[in-house]
Amino acid sequence: MFRQTEIINQPSTIPPSKEEGEYLTINVGPQHPATHGVLHLVITLSGETIINIEPHLGYIHRSIEKMCESLSYRQFIYVTSRMDYLSSHINNHACALVVEKGLQVEVPQRAQYIRVIMDELTRIASHSLWWGAMAMDLGAFTPFFHAFREREAINEIMEETCGARLTMNYMVPGGVMVDLHPNFQQKTKALIQAYYNRLDEWDELVTGNIIFQNRMKGVGMLSAENAISYGCTGPVARGSGVSCDVRKIYPYEIYNQLQFDEILETGCDSLARYNVRLKEIRQSLKIVEQLIDNIPEGEFQAKTKAVLKLPKGEFYQRVETARGELGVYIVSEGGTTPYRIKFRSPGFSNLSALNHMVKGSKIGDLIAAMGTLDLVIPDIDR
Repeated sequence: MFRQTEIINQPSTIPPSKEEGEYLTINVGPQHPATHGVLHLVITLSGETIINIEPHLGYIHRSIEKMCESLSYRQFIYVTSRMDYLSSHINNHACALVVEKGLQVEVPQRAQYIRVIMDELTRIASHSLWWGAMAMDLGAFTPFFHAFREREAINEIMEETCGARLTMNYMVPGGVMVDLHPNFQQKTKALIQAYYNRLDEWDELVTGNIIFQNRMKGVGMLSAENAISYGCTGPVARGSGVSCDVRKIYPYEIYNQLQFDEILETGCDSLARYNVRLKEIRQSLKIVEQLIDNIPEGEFQAKTKAVLKLPKGEFYQRVETARGELGVYIVSEGGTTPYRIKFRSPGFSNLSALNHMVKGSKIGDLIAAMGTLDLVIPDIDR
């Protein structure tokens, strides 16, 4: 809910209003449900027209990077589940990869297949939740239940193998913590077929809805040049036609052996970003389809020492999360804990483009544009 409303004098950075003298400044958050988390927006308005938006961050800051520097190379991986909690598998995967790069560990083929399947199931679950929340932001409550119903099937699969439904803590240096549950392949194949059918329903229910289209078309415009300038990645950038899929450009694990498309839209608006995510669900299903019946036999984890020490140096790994590029940078002095860790999270850069996207628009368009950024605030605050 709005916390306060006040009339203020014109800041020097804001152009004069047509009627000399007054702007309206409202505070949205930090507890408003439409802000997708503990985000505080200070919005300056002229009537209903947005003049400026200033995000205030840090309400859920937990010093995760500094915490990681006091943890071992096995322990720090799981703190990252609490950043973008809807991409926890993929976050953990990035950390495991950078440790393996430093130790020059060869990951068994079986573990690589399992990791990629888990990553793509995570991406499907994340995009599904976003789809339901996006529709609810614009006033359609029913799709939210549809999204949770489909996502629940993925959570059940995860729970059987990983023992958790959200922050899975499944990736370890050298592979995965435990082997797949006996029901994994059967349930995953059933899920794939069900999802293809559900996606057609989603298009009929939401995508083709004329009210939804009118709320999204031409709203939150972000050109390719500006997407690059703001450092946007993931579906936000690809909705502006920017090719940036890490799985294609800097392939890791077995992604270079798979057939899938990088989804690009050139509409540069909220509808384009919406379409990217729905089409990416289909590509993730296609990836899982290629792997699920071809998981090789063998070890699911390489043999590693109980206490890991990275050699002295700097190591970096990037992966494609559901929201864009996550980079993990480690500086090691040869000890059992990192000297310095830095995470390059996608949400921070994507949020930085919000003011540019909605400036000059009506306040009613703000939630639609912000929803297509798919913000997970702990990923931004860390």
